[in-house]
This record gives sequence, C-alpha cells and structure tokens, in this order.
Amino acid sequence: MDPTPFQNVPQTVSTGALPGWQRVDDLVHEAHDRYSVENAGTVADYIPVLAEVDPDLFGIAVIDVAGGVHDVGDALHAFSIQSISKMFIYALAIQEHGHAHVRDIVGVNNTGLPFNSLMALELNGGHPMNPMVNAGAIATTALVPGTTASEKWDSIREGLSAFAGRQLDLDDEVYRSESDTNDRNRAMGRLLVSYGRLHDDPDDVVDIYTRQCALSVTAHDLAVMGATLADGGVNPVTGERVVSADVCRDTLAVVASTGLYERSGEWLFEIGLPAKSGVAGGIVAVSPGKGAAAAFSPRLDNAGNSVRAQLAIGHLSRSLGLNLFASVPTDEESA
Repeated sequence: MDPTPFQNVPQTVSTGALPGWQRVDDLVHEAHDRYSVENAGTVADYIPVLAEVDPDLFGIAVIDVAGGVHDVGDALHAFSIQSISKMFIYALAIQEHGHAHVRDIVGVNNTGLPFNSLMALELNGGHPMNPMVNAGAIATTALVPGTTASEKWDSIREGLSAFAGRQLDLDDEVYRSESDTNDRNRAMGRLLVSYGRLHDDPDDVVDIYTRQCALSVTAHDLAVMGATLADGGVNPVTGERVVSADVCRDTLAVVASTGLYERSGEWLFEIGLPAKSGVAGGIVAVSPGKGAAAAFSPRLDNAGNSVRAQLAIGHLSRSLGLNLFASVPTDEESA
C-alpha cells in the first residue's frame, strides 16, 4: 500500500497509562510465581553452547516510559540476545536510510515459514519478506552505517548499547559456537547476493550478523530497550534519544506481525502486543506510550519461542492492560 496519501494527516496518540508502581510490581511477581512451575519445552540445541544452559532460569522485567523498574527472578542473568537484535537493527537501518528505502530492500510481510527458511527467499524471487527472519535480518544488517565491516560492527554495538542504556559486551563463546554452525546463514547471504539484494561481501555481513546475535543482555536490558521504542525513541533510563518516533512506529508495526515467526498471528490475537523472541529464551514485548515487558527462560516451543516467557508476558498484557486492541479498561472487564 502506498503510504503517500496519509503523509499530511495529523497523528493523534492515545495510549492510557499503567497502574501505580506497587500494583505493577505485585503483578510482575505474581506472573513469576505462577509460571515458575511450567516445565514444557526444550532448550535450543542446534547452537551447541545454548544446549548447556540451565533450563530452570526464569526472569521477568518491566520498565515503564517514566523509567520505573520492576525486576524479579533471574532478570539480571546474562544470555545472548539472538534474534531479538533484529528489531533494533531494523530501527537503526530505518533511522539511517528512511522508511521507503528499507521497505524496498526488505519487505514487511510474514513468511509463514520458519525463521531460517531458504524456501521463503526462493519463493519470493530473492526478496526478503521481512526483517525478523534471517534472510531479511542479514540484508538489514548490511544497511547499518559504516563503509567497512569493522565500522558496521561498531555502529551495531553502539546502537544496541544506546537502546540498553549501557555498554553491551560480545559473548565470545556463543559467537564461536554459532560461527562453527553457521553454514545455512552463509548460504543465505550468497543467495541474497545472487538476487541483487546484498551488495557487500556476504561472509562479512553474516559474520557481523552472527556477532550481533551473540551480544550479551539480560531481561532487564531487553525491557529498557523495548521501553525506548515505547517512549518514541527516548531511552527512559538515560534520557538519550536513540531513534525517532517515526522509526519506532515502523519498527513496532513490523514486529507486531512477524516477531514470533510462524506463531506471530496467534500471539497478536491472544496477547495483542508487538514482541520479539530469541532462541536463547528471551522475549520482549512493547506497549507504546506505556513501557515494555521482557522475560527470559530457556525452554522453547517448537517455533523457537520461550514457553515461560510467553506465558508471563501474556499474563502481564492482560493484567496491566497492555493489549493494543483492547477497548475496555482491565478493571471494567473484571467487574
């Protein structure tokens, strides 16, 4: 759809507010207590180092746009960001190149296929369907600022650190483990080159992409990063503007329809929030104008999404009134 007809229409934003600090804190603890006993799912094993993680780890964090912090459980336990990096790299790419150019290079529609599908790329003439699957994410990584691989990596690390409000470090063990099992992504990079969708050296771009996925974060970090998108691009902890409000809107729109891979439609229907998952067990969900909820637990369903994290964030979406499509206040629903 051509967005031009809407460019001169004034935008009005109405988001409501979160409950008081204590009520939010109580509900975050309630969610953690309720789902700590859930043992469904298995840890990722196609990346060897991830197969060694403690499956019982479980942390939740909620950060509101005023900077209020709610951490419980293993919210400060470090793990690799993995595919959650895709949403923030996409934001950095739009900030650099603009809405139209990035949309032309990387699409915005759900593939309906697994995140690492080569078939989805082939079926669409080499056009990545969205930036939240690997092919689209590799193409998006190539768009970040920098003329060399080293400069692009610096841009990514600095950009994601600005979202998190602190310097993020590379987990070398995860990076090496992923690099040793990265043949499918390397093939994807070369396929993108063959279709004219990637103009940099594909091995360099895939290596940068692998590094960004191996950055070490916590559930708390993810909640700060998500809250930055919720606050129109301003980090609510540091006060730094990271990206523009328009970039946040574009990013959250794509994440809403594609962030949980082939389960994205079910998630949006049941939970009603843009969210992104990663195979290390993290999920971050964003409620514009209110804040973000993040959870970490390594046991995954067969689509690669954390089972406990989905349950916890779903609980918070309903109890905190975060669902974007709800038109009746939560307290009236329960009356």
